[in-house]
Parts: sequence; structure tokens; C-alpha cells
Amino acid sequence: MNSSEIWNLNGLQYCFDTDNSSCIRIMRSKATSASMYIFMAGTIIFTITGNLVVIISVTHFRQLHTPTNFLILSLAVADCLVGLMVMPFSMIRSVETCWYFGNTFCKIHTSCDMMLCTCSILHLCVIAIDRYYAVCDPLHYVTKMTVQVTGVLLFIIWLVSVFLAFGLIFSEINAEGIKEFVKSVSCEGSCTLILNKVWGVVAPSIAFFIPAFATICIYIKIFIVAEKHMRVLSIQENVASSSILKVKNYKERKAAKTLGIVIGTFLLCWLPFFTTTITDPFLNFSATVTLSDAVLWLGYFNSMFNPLIYGLFYPWFRKALKMILRGALFGAGSTSAILFSD
Repeated sequence: MNSSEIWNLNGLQYCFDTDNSSCIRIMRSKATSASMYIFMAGTIIFTITGNLVVIISVTHFRQLHTPTNFLILSLAVADCLVGLMVMPFSMIRSVETCWYFGNTFCKIHTSCDMMLCTCSILHLCVIAIDRYYAVCDPLHYVTKMTVQVTGVLLFIIWLVSVFLAFGLIFSEINAEGIKEFVKSVSCEGSCTLILNKVWGVVAPSIAFFIPAFATICIYIKIFIVAEKHMRVLSIQENVASSSILKVKNYKERKAAKTLGIVIGTFLLCWLPFFTTTITDPFLNFSATVTLSDAVLWLGYFNSMFNPLIYGLFYPWFRKALKMILRGALFGAGSTSAILFSD
């Protein structure tokens, strides 16, 4: 009787049958595994296609070439990359409970995961700043938030995200002081990021909590100022320009509200993951694999939700989607199509 037969008799199955030091695989029924694959694959397809619609729309239609929409475009690129580069491999790991792609790719995958999440929250923070100037200082908005300024901000966002994620993972500074513990729990077929107490606080703070707090504060300020503007305009009933200002203010408030929903959804999706990440080192790494997978996929769902929010609140998104489905993008002059009225 060989060793793999002995393992099967004991009711255990390893990630690699020929390696008795590999991780133990959690056994699931075929129906459960198939259901998980169908659900996760559907999420991946919807994430990729939904964000591709945003990317195609903003890049193709000239009317959408604004600083705010370029920020939304870059955010959609980050979300689309989550669906293309991160979620498929995480799906296999979650269903099979094993990592079959090697240690080097594990580091690349984990780095991309962290990079794109950090990139998303930094995008939302900059979008909040953009909306702040649009609502609170509209006279200077066009000079402060130009396309060139937006380009510089996007470069900084991606650079910081890449540096933080890849620098942390490949330097292995996250394991300083707990290398013996990491070695003791590591096995062939695992791909788990373990942070020591210092980086368990620093990394989530930089990648999530600090920019999230700043974003919330900015949006509170936006809505306070917007309400003040509406109260001022409401007493100007006899001023000819009042109706124009009211319409403009209403549109800016609606845009701020929509992007506020995007930010709120992001926080709800990712807060459980980062709460688990920041507390786990202080709880002797007691988070189970099931819990870690659940909060991680809740975070991934955010990349799928954003196009849904755009579809619900942005008429230009719905019109662009219809034109894409009809193949109208290939028609003459389609780039100059009017998707909304000023």
C-alpha cells in the first residue's frame, strides 16, 4: 500500500498527492464545488464586461472626456484588472482550497491584489477631492482640476499602489519577527499573506483606513456646502439666473451623491476584510480560511458593483451601453454623439 492510499484511508487529501508536506485539501462535494465555480465565474464575467463598458464609453465618446470621467475610467481599469488578473486564480484557490501556481506567482498575485485595492481607494479619495472643488469652489474648478492635473494625480495613485504592494510582498518585511511562525504554518499549496503586528496596522492604514477617513470627511463637507448653496438659492426666486444656478447645483449634487454611493459601497465591501487583516495579528492569527475567503470575496464584489451603480444613476452610461450593443460605435461620427445635455 503506497502513501497516497494511506492518506485516503485516513480521510485526508493533500494538495499534491506525492508530497506529504503539502497542504491538506478541504474536501467538498461536486455539487458544492460546481455551484461555487458557477457563482464566482459569473461574478468575474460581470466584473470584466461591466467595467469594459465604462472603459470603452469614456475613451470613445468625446463628451465624456472630462477630469471626473478620466478618474472613473482609471478606476474601471483597476476593477477590470481585478476581474482579469486576480479573481480567476482566487476562485480556484477558494474552491479547491489549494494554490497550484507556485510561490513566485503567489507573490505576484498577492501584490496585484493589494495594489489594485489600494489603487481603488486612492481613486475614490481623488474623486472626492474633484467633487469638492466642483461643488464647493465651482468658479476655480476648471483651473484646479484640469486634464493635466488629473493625469499627474493618476500617475501618483498607480505609482504609490505599485510601490506599496510589490515592495511589501517581495521584500518580505511583513514577516519580520514572525518568520518561525510563518514557516511553521506554511505548506506547499498555500498562498496566504501573513502580516506581523506592525505591518498588520501600517499596511491597512495606508491602503484603506486613512484614505477612507479622508474621503468620508471630504464628502461630509461637500454635502454641507451643497445644502448651504441650495438654501441661498431658494431665496433668489426673482433672480433670472437663479434657475440656471439651481439646475447646475442640482446636477453637481447628484454627481456627488452617485459617487458617494460608489464610495459607500466600497467601504461596506472592503471594511470586513481590512478589519480582519488589522486584528488578526493581535488575535494569534485565529481567522479561519473560510472567514478569510468570505471577506476577501466580499471585497472583490465591489469591482462588480461599480458598473451597476453607474447604470442606475448615470443616463450617459445606459445610452453608451445601448450604442455599444447596437454596434453604433463603428458608425461615422459616433465619437461626437451626445449622451447627455448640459
